[in-house]
Amino acid sequence: MTLETTDRVLVDAVIAGDDEAFRVLVDREKANVIGLCRRVLRDPMEAEDVAQEAFIQAYRALPTFRGDGPFGAWLGRIATRMALARLKRPADMRADPTREEGWLIDRADGTDPQLVALAGERRTQVREAISTLPEHQRRIVEMRFYGDLSLDEISSATGAPLGTVKSRLHRALALLRGRLGS
Repeated sequence: MTLETTDRVLVDAVIAGDDEAFRVLVDREKANVIGLCRRVLRDPMEAEDVAQEAFIQAYRALPTFRGDGPFGAWLGRIATRMALARLKRPADMRADPTREEGWLIDRADGTDPQLVALAGERRTQVREAISTLPEHQRRIVEMRFYGDLSLDEISSATGAPLGTVKSRLHRALALLRGRLGS
């Protein structure tokens, strides 16, 4: 019995009302999903929240699981999308409002405020340029650079072949270089 077959059997059991089968799936995938969310969010508390929400969303969406790949990869795509959506929330809605832009706050270490401001402007330009990319390229850039995922992890999370991920990332970076003049 392959992993995919086991996944299909467990998913079918959950759909039929067997909550213990879902507990088996959760126990098997929990560490991977939390780890994926941590890499994207860089906040253990938010990662656990998003992972829990991903399991709830997956439970509700189980009838759409086709079984043509591992359950873990399907769940990973759900968790990745949710974690990236959490990153896009305004800072005051995240658990730690200073996490992402905290370096802009007045620093006691003597950093030149003008350099800090210029770096902040550049970061804003980069984020705006990324937001103009086609969806399939934008997601890969966000996962790679904001989520710190490897190309293999991106391939698994998106379901796209590794070569496709590499190609999309390369094209996206070329577009960004052109738009940012670097």
